[in-house]
This record gives sequence, structure tokens and C-alpha cells, in this order.
Amino acid sequence: MRFAIEEINNSSDLLPEIFLGYKIYDTCGSNARSVQVALALLNSNENVSAPSKACSRPAQVQAIMGEASSSPSTAIATAIGSFYIPLVSRTVEYDSYIFISLAHLVKHFDWTWVGAVRTNDDYGNNGMATFIENAQQLGICLEYSVAFFRTDPIEKIQNIIDVIKASTSKVIVAFLSQADMDVIIHHFSKHNLTGYQWVGTEAWIFDFQTAAGDKNHILDGAIGLSIPKAHISGFREFMLDVKPLNVSKSDFFTEFWEALFSCKFKQSGSEEIQKECTGHEDLTGVQNTFTDMSLMPIFNNMYKGVYAVAHALHNILRCNKTLDRYSKFPSIWTSVSQANIFHVQNARCPLKLTCNKLCVPVSVCSERCPPGTRKVLQKGKPVCCYDCIRCAEGEISNITDSITCVRCPPEFWSNERRDTCVTKENIFLSYEEIMGALLTAASLFGTCLTAAVAFIFIRHRKTPLVRANNSELSFLLLFSLTLCFLCSLTFIGRPSEWSCMLRHTAFGITFVLCISCVLGKTMVVLMAFKATLPGKNVMKWFGPTQQRLSVLGFTLIQVIICILWLTISPPFPSKNFKEYKDKIILECSLGSAVGFWSVLGYIGLLAVFCFVFAFLARKLPDNFNEAKFITFSMLIFCAVWITFIPAYVSSPGKFSVAVEIFAILASSFGLLICIFIPKCYIMLLKPENNTKKNMMGKGTPKSF
Repeated sequence: MRFAIEEINNSSDLLPEIFLGYKIYDTCGSNARSVQVALALLNSNENVSAPSKACSRPAQVQAIMGEASSSPSTAIATAIGSFYIPLVSRTVEYDSYIFISLAHLVKHFDWTWVGAVRTNDDYGNNGMATFIENAQQLGICLEYSVAFFRTDPIEKIQNIIDVIKASTSKVIVAFLSQADMDVIIHHFSKHNLTGYQWVGTEAWIFDFQTAAGDKNHILDGAIGLSIPKAHISGFREFMLDVKPLNVSKSDFFTEFWEALFSCKFKQSGSEEIQKECTGHEDLTGVQNTFTDMSLMPIFNNMYKGVYAVAHALHNILRCNKTLDRYSKFPSIWTSVSQANIFHVQNARCPLKLTCNKLCVPVSVCSERCPPGTRKVLQKGKPVCCYDCIRCAEGEISNITDSITCVRCPPEFWSNERRDTCVTKENIFLSYEEIMGALLTAASLFGTCLTAAVAFIFIRHRKTPLVRANNSELSFLLLFSLTLCFLCSLTFIGRPSEWSCMLRHTAFGITFVLCISCVLGKTMVVLMAFKATLPGKNVMKWFGPTQQRLSVLGFTLIQVIICILWLTISPPFPSKNFKEYKDKIILECSLGSAVGFWSVLGYIGLLAVFCFVFAFLARKLPDNFNEAKFITFSMLIFCAVWITFIPAYVSSPGKFSVAVEIFAILASSFGLLICIFIPKCYIMLLKPENNTKKNMMGKGTPKSF
């Protein structure tokens, strides 16, 4: 302040012909003392110090510089507010910027679980409130917040230490003055409370006396915000030039000099002293806070404050207004939008971590939740305390600290780690799997067996056995059975639009053709024996032409049903997500269920008619009555398809397809074996029975 005032008084541009005086008081960091000296300054009319000139009239206070702390400044402003005396000091707005910046500093290092110690005054309490408000917005949780004042009893300090010992956070944010910090460090040292990461304000973070008093390395690694660096030209030389003080013989110089050089000035009548001060000792070799220019930022604030007052006075005088105690100055404060991060270096790390260039401790209530999990808050604890719950099946989280798990799209499923969605496995009855291969082999075997039977019938087509059993319908039946065996192959493989339409329609038409042929053969047997009765001539109504037309008519009806089905609502490939959670069943939807069951119902109706007619003709006299073999075949056919319905409805996915193929193959083999194998047995192994005489012979029919 003295340096700035001398510069202003020596300036010809700022306050020309006006000399500023000053009076300095020591507030001792006390709010009460600050108010006392401020009021004393206002009530004093004595002449005050002026560097070059003496004031010609009693001094009147035009402005008060100080305090450096916001709490005493608030107390002074409250006390002198009614006197309209400008006060240039630290403001609450300045503190707010500091506390907001501290919250961002803590967040920068991902410290989400911290404790706080504050001075129990306006500075500490307001600072804590501002810090908590901003910390919550940044996702930082406060485990504890304790208030402290350097005059507190030892019991209260012990309670604070117990709270810190019981805590799990490793970071302590300290809103303390330098004097309070010294007391805290003293008590922490007694209890050896090391290993904490301290975060502080400029009130103590770069105070070297505090660092020097930390003998047990309590503050090793501390980090905080300091005032931006500054340089005042000529200030160092002014500090080292104390001759004006020496000449003035001021008490301040005497006390300062004796403390600086550990000596005593010789006083009249004083006792003998060990070292006498001369007043000419060399200051250039002294290393202490007086000569330490690293504290220049603090000096710079006072320097700028004095100049602010001077410029305000200068502007008032230029406006030709009377300068008196009622003049008002604009509000002035220093912004902390630019601040330096100050780090207390140490030779070892404060925590037992692997050190590189800088140790960054971890202070969290709960470890971060990895991908594949979600956060669930712990009951009764802050939001920073949570459990990591693994995502459920079919859900993922691909970011750290996810609060929800996202369900995979229908065609995807979660992987084992639950951090990504993978494509579901598509399952269908394929040729490569064992079941598909066995069914394919059975279908081809049935086709080959049918071809072999057809070959045998062709070779023996002129024999009485073949001719007596309507050879034309027999060959047509063998052809339809071949188609029945082959149509089962359309059910195997990946469903497509064409395969879905082909498999059901081909199955329906070929089976109707097959049953129509069997029905025709049954009618031929029945009508043939009816025709032998006297007065009966029914065979003219059921000759070869009528047989062909009946087969064609029965088949045409099924073709019309299939055409209507394919036109109105045809089968189509679909994906079934319901049966399995992690798999997709590729299947053919029926489209119209009415169409599907109409096809099956028509086949069943023809099979029932065929069974009834064959059953009626089973006891007709003949050495080789084909009706009883047709009855057996129809019995097998109906049994297969009756059991097919519940099995088909209850089977999931590809197994329903396998059930349908099995029903097709089983009924086809039943027809082939029951109707044609006995004939092949006679033609190949009993050729002596394959004669017209034997075919025309009559015997007693056997019951079954």
C-alpha cells in the first residue's frame, strides 16, 4: 500500500497537487478487531502519515482498504455502512468463484466421495453452501462436513478427528483460514492422520509458513487454487530499501528490524544484549516471507485497490464535485475467472499407489460400474453410493456407470458380458443336422422303395395279379406315393416364400391324389363283387373312365381349396421369437389357418370314406381280396394323422415341422407296405399263386 501511495503522490497525471495519506492497523485476523480499528479510523481526526508532504488540515477518511478475508470485510462493511465510506476489500462474489472452481477441480480428478472441513464463520459456511450446491450438480457427494474454529475446545476438535478417522473418503476439502489450518495440522500430527488428499483455497494453499509447520507431511500432495501470478515493477527494490523507515525512527521499523535480524537496538539504560542492531544490515541475503516475491499476487491486490481509490478520487475531482465523506465509489472486486492450480510437492506419495509423475488417489463411495451392469442406489445413502447389478438376459449396457440396461432389438440377444447385442441364432430343420438328415434319408428310401415296387409291377404287368387289381390305378397310386415321399423334402431347409407355399399345397394335392386312387381301388373291389349278384350291372357305372374322372374330380377339389388358400392368405416365412429367448425359429406361418385345416380336413374326409368302403368289402370272398389290405392301410393312415394333430400343436419350432414330415412318411409307408408288399411277395416269392385260376378261386373268407 505504501509503495502504491508513493507512486501516486509522485505522479503528475493522477491526482496532481493532491497527496494521499494513510494509517495502517493490524486486525490480527479477528472480526471484532477489524470492526474496532475501522471505527477508530473513522473517529480519528489526527494527522496521518504522508510520504512527502504534511497535511495542512485534519485528515478525513475517504476510503478503507481491507480486509484480505471476506468475513472481516463483511463485518467492517456492516459497521461502517451508514457512514458511506467506500470499502475496497475481498468480497463474497470473489469467494463464490473460488468455491465453484474448487468443485470443478474436485470433479476433474473424478473424486466423487469427499469430506469437508470449514471455518465456522461467514467465509467457511457460505463457502461450504456454494460448494455443496455446485458439487451436487457435478455428481460429487459429501460424506461429512464439519465446522471448526481455532478457539474451539479440545473435545470438539477430537470429535472432528473421530469423524475423519471413521470416514471412507480419501479427499478433504478445507475451507479454512491460514490460522485455523495451522491448528488443524497441529492436532492431525498428534494423531498421525496422513494419507489424505487435501484440496484448499488460496487462504492457506500457498502459505509457506503452513507448509513449513507441517512436520509430519500431513499436507503432502495438497492441491488448490491460488491467486494469479503478477509482477509489480520496482516493488522488490522498494521492499529492500528501508532507509526511509530508518530515518523516520518509527516503532514499526524497530520491531521489524529486530525480528528480521534477531538483534536489538541499543536503548539508553537498557541491559547488555547479545547482538546489537545497527540499522545498516544487508537485506539482500535474507530469505524469508518479507523478501519472498512469490507472494506478489497478494501484494498486487492491494496495489490495484489503492489505484482504484486514487482513480475514483481523480474522476470526482475532474467533475468539480465536492469531495467529502458522502462521496460514493463504484463497487470493485477482483474476479477469479483466472486462477492458478497450486500443488504442494512432496518426495513421496500421500497414498500407497503406483506413482508416475503425479499420484492421483481414488476417492469414491462405490467403484464405477463396468459395461454390462447398471447402478442401483444403496438405501439411505447418497447417490454416489450404489451397487453394480448385472443386466438381465436380453439387456445390455455399453457405457460405464450406466443407470439403466437397454433391451436388445427382437433379432438380437445379449452376449455373456452383457455389453453388446449379438445376432440371435436362426434355427430351422436343415439337411445338415441329424434329424433333418434322417428324415431326408427316410424320404429318399421311400421314394426308392416305391420305384422298386413300380419296377416289379411293370415287369409283371401282364400277370393276373397285376391285371386283376386295376393296374392303371395301381401305377397312378405308386406315382402319387412317390410324390408324397418327395414332398416331405420341401419341409426341410430354410423357409422361403416359395417353399412355404409349395410345401403345404404339394402335400395336400399329392395326398388327395393318393387317397383318391385308394378310394377308387376300394370302389372297384366293392363294385366288382356287387356286379356278380343277379340283376346287378353296376360296373357299367364304375368303369375305367369313371375311375379316372373320380380321381380327377377328388383331386380337383383339393386344387381349388389350395388356390383359394394361396390367393386369400398364403403361407409365408416368419420369425418366431416366443419359444426361445436367445434363438429365432424360422418357420412358415399358415397365413390362413382355415385354409390349412381345410386341406387336412378334406384329406381326412376322403380317408374316412376309403376306410369305410374297405371295411365293408373286407369279408368278400376271394383268394386275394385287396380290400382288407386297404383297410389296414387306412387304419394306419387315420391313426397317424389323428395323433399328428395334438403333436403338431404342442411341438415348438422345427419339431412341429419334423412331426409333419414324420406323419407324411409314416402314412406313405403304411399305404405302400399294406397295399403293394403282399403283391410283390406273391410275384417274387410265390409265382405259382400268380395265376388266373388262383385269382378266380373262391374260398371261405377269414374274419379279422
